Amino acid sequence: MDATRVVLRADADHSVGAALLASKAGAEVGLDGLIARSDAGELVDLDGRRVALDAPSRAGSAVFFYRDLPADEPPIPFDLELIHEDADLIVVDKPHFLATMPRGRHVVQTALVRLRRDYGNDDIAPVHRLDRLTAGVLMFTRRPAVRRAYQELFADRRVRKTYRATSDRPWHHGDAEVRVANRIEKTAGDLRARVVDGEVNAISRITRTGDGFLLVPETGRTHQLRVHLAGLGVPIVDDPLYPEVRPELAELPDHGDFSRPLRLVATSLEFDDPITGQARSFRSRRA
Repeated sequence: MDATRVVLRADADHSVGAALLASKAGAEVGLDGLIARSDAGELVDLDGRRVALDAPSRAGSAVFFYRDLPADEPPIPFDLELIHEDADLIVVDKPHFLATMPRGRHVVQTALVRLRRDYGNDDIAPVHRLDRLTAGVLMFTRRPAVRRAYQELFADRRVRKTYRATSDRPWHHGDAEVRVANRIEKTAGDLRARVVDGEVNAISRITRTGDGFLLVPETGRTHQLRVHLAGLGVPIVDDPLYPEVRPELAELPDHGDFSRPLRLVATSLEFDDPITGQARSFRSRRA
């Protein structure tokens, strides 16, 4: 498991300790946990230098530390299915409910940790991410030398991504492709992303198909497709957040009930390989 990275938000009027405690990760560790890590020299900056809790906080600077493994992490009873592997890449078909990488109470039961253990390779890293509740095509690099090249494909929007979704609400927007363009923001502490006024940063192309929807995101904002479909009046089946929060549905996996997955699958990735120039196409078997 990689170290947790916390970007400090408070300015120099606050200490590093106060800024850390204001973050979600720092709050999880708690004051005693931060003191213990500080005493052991386990709070470090980007260059690996020790950071003191009473040092002035600098907004935008980063502090790294390791969190304890959660004692009550629920097991996810689904396998990662291998789609492709070569010297540079591992592409898997991620199941619903499995997080891409450690976050919060999901650590061991994540795609990244499973792959690092299976391959005995701590250099494996995700090229992009899928929400924990979304299934489908997920790509990892096997060595640091190629990581940036593949991650830049996504940053530069040179990857064609398609998704499939199912809704049980009627569609009133015709047979032609619908393009949704708005601004989505997600703030810390809020489970849901929200559409707000401002410059467009979230664009999706949505087409009604016989058994659901074909979705082509042009951008990659958090929960973008879920927000856009809910905004069109067709929320995805068994979405615990949109259009309203449904805690009884969200809590089912914590009690071992995986019978109601979010009906959203990342069905394919297509791109020109930045290393070989080869046209690549990977498709989920869940499509």
